[in-house]
Amino acid sequence: MFNQLKSSSQAIGADVQFGTLNKSLASSDINLSAAIVGSQTLPLQKEVQVNPVSTHSNHPENWGETNMAEASPRTDTSTDDTDEKNQRFERGQLAAIAGSDSSDKSKEKAGDQKTLRRLAQNREAARKSRLRKKAYVQQLESSRLKLTQLEQELQKARQQGIFISSSGDQTHSMSGNGALAFDAEYARWLEEHNRQISELRAAVNSHAGDAELRTIVDNVASHFSDVFRLKGTAAKADVFHILSGMWKTPAERCFMWIGGFRSSELLKLLENQLEPLTEQQLMGIYNLQQSSQQAEDALSQGMEALQQSLAETLANGNPGSSGSSGNVANYMGQMAMAMGKLGTLEGFLREADNLRQQTLEQMHRILTTRQSARALLAIHDYFSRLRALSSLWLARPQE
Repeated sequence: MFNQLKSSSQAIGADVQFGTLNKSLASSDINLSAAIVGSQTLPLQKEVQVNPVSTHSNHPENWGETNMAEASPRTDTSTDDTDEKNQRFERGQLAAIAGSDSSDKSKEKAGDQKTLRRLAQNREAARKSRLRKKAYVQQLESSRLKLTQLEQELQKARQQGIFISSSGDQTHSMSGNGALAFDAEYARWLEEHNRQISELRAAVNSHAGDAELRTIVDNVASHFSDVFRLKGTAAKADVFHILSGMWKTPAERCFMWIGGFRSSELLKLLENQLEPLTEQQLMGIYNLQQSSQQAEDALSQGMEALQQSLAETLANGNPGSSGSSGNVANYMGQMAMAMGKLGTLEGFLREADNLRQQTLEQMHRILTTRQSARALLAIHDYFSRLRALSSLWLARPQE
């Protein structure tokens, strides 16, 4: 192939020397030389470097080498086109890689945004939880302050003589509002009761002797009798206040029966607290519970009959003009009958308190000294939990 190229170059060189070769043939041959040289660029370049020829020679072979030199720019042009295509291909690959990176980044960004939203939601939930806890604590503190203020007002009322109590026979004289006076005295009784229970608990925990423990138990039982006397005196001034249980906490009122606790229910609560019991003690507690239940049923039936009779009395009035003298007399007679029936409410309350007091006394007779102490502590703890439940209920966060 190189010999053919050399012969062609010599022929073309001779024609040029004589000036007879036309331009189209020269252009065609030059393009052919460029194509051949372009296909073997590297071997020709090496050949030229190894066999350099002087450009000053007039031999026809020198023109062939000159022609190869002239064909080199066209070879470079073809190489440049290839390089440009390679560059475009590389730029396309880079663009694809950049697009893929952009897609990955967008996915990562979306994932990051989702994580940020979740974190923001968690922070918001934690903030609301802290606010609710703070509001709950503030309400508890407010309730405590209100309770302290009420105790101060009750103490001030006692000092002003609204409710006067003698230290001897516990006779009481009312001046002013009977309900407020009873509430103040009951608060004082409850404070003393808590002190005695603390003393009893300390004696039980320290395993005090039977004689010392018996003295403390008798004091607590006697103190229970005081509250029944207080209620009896207050009922003469306002029996509805005692029956409604407004002097108790809301949770205590929920379990009230005729102004106090049910004896039979209290005995059921104490069964598990007093073990072990002898067979004789078990029989005594069972009989006491049954008799208390029967007495409670009788009093409950009496209260229902009273309410029905009172309702019938108030409903049997004759309709008519309000100004007639007959209707006025009928109305006054009707109210007198109703007042007489309401007067029996005090008797029902007194009977219910007597049942409660007798049940406690019978329980102490059946139990030993230490069992009685445990029973009194269990009763106190039960009512203390009811009062604590009421405080928590009133101080709960309002949604």
